[in-house]
Amino acid sequence: SGRHPDNITAEYEAFCKENAFWLDDFCLFMVIKNKQNNLPWNMWEKGLKYRDKDVLGTILREESKELSFHSFVQYLFYRQWKNVKTLANRNGIKIIGDLPIFVAMDSSDCWSHPELFQLDENLQPCCVAGVPPDYFSATGQLWGNPLYNWKRMEENGFSWWMSILEDKLRHYDALRIDHFRGFSAYWSVPFGEETAVNGKWITAPGPKLFKRVREVLGELPIIAEDLGVITEDVVALIEEFGLPGMKVLQFAFSSSEDSEYLPHNYEKNCLVYTGTHDNDTSIGWFSSAEPEEKQKALAYMNLPDNTDAEKVTTTLVRTALASVANLSVIPLQDILGLDSRARFNTPGTTGGNWKWRVDKNMISREKANWLRNLTNLYGRN
Repeated sequence: SGRHPDNITAEYEAFCKENAFWLDDFCLFMVIKNKQNNLPWNMWEKGLKYRDKDVLGTILREESKELSFHSFVQYLFYRQWKNVKTLANRNGIKIIGDLPIFVAMDSSDCWSHPELFQLDENLQPCCVAGVPPDYFSATGQLWGNPLYNWKRMEENGFSWWMSILEDKLRHYDALRIDHFRGFSAYWSVPFGEETAVNGKWITAPGPKLFKRVREVLGELPIIAEDLGVITEDVVALIEEFGLPGMKVLQFAFSSSEDSEYLPHNYEKNCLVYTGTHDNDTSIGWFSSAEPEEKQKALAYMNLPDNTDAEKVTTTLVRTALASVANLSVIPLQDILGLDSRARFNTPGTTGGNWKWRVDKNMISREKANWLRNLTNLYGRN
């Protein structure tokens, strides 16, 4: 960037100081993981696994160069991200970050704060996270993440959550929290199960957590991912704290009943998506939809029976933009009219996801004008 090296040194040192609450443990975790042949931390030798002070002190003394390497890589990423966000904001673009509700078992968070998770005396998970059978899977989804020890979190004023939310909102303009219903109740599956079927719902202290968030951090730009079967306690939690929820048009036509995802049922305080990163593209969705679902979608959008999937997609985009939802989110695949080959992610699968990339040659002046005209027409500019 042409800056004087002293400026970078000062900036790097300030970064390390400001982020010490997570950075120090992360760098130590990465150095040890490398020395332990990349084994998960709960399979490390005892002194490392249980964070013996003398053992860790030796690593801090002997591996200072390696520790600095990891912290400098993080600094470079944060610096680059800050430049991207600054440029975006200058151009009137705001960035929504996506926060998974759970962390990985093999993470520095879990290793450095094992008391905040449901682990046994050998630091193995007692139960793990997932969801019961649903729209996406007949056996549910077994995510395998360690579950939170909510009682312990509550005792220390949810300080871990405060630091997470405060940090993330430094890097994003708004934050969408995935699987928001997990703050009201979470699906607990005994460790070792092969599917998520044999789990149970256990209550979580969401109201206490978000009351504390409001006290410590104030009103935050948080979006609640409230898709799927949502119970009254989750609705109450979202309404109590005035959080916008999500509506997905691809889910609106699958039932003969009056779906909450149909635009005439929206309140303004929500986000509408044609489909999310977990859905097929809209062309892919319509092409494989059941006849009754297709018929309802065509009738709702006032389209002839023989309408093709591409025309359905452009009308679905128009329907989202025309709704009262405060924010309308259209995946680029739907703007470009792409089929299932451009799908981002298939939930419950581990291979072949997040491979799609956009090429600038895909974006035509015609598509840009179409999107601009719709945006202006429905007052979203």
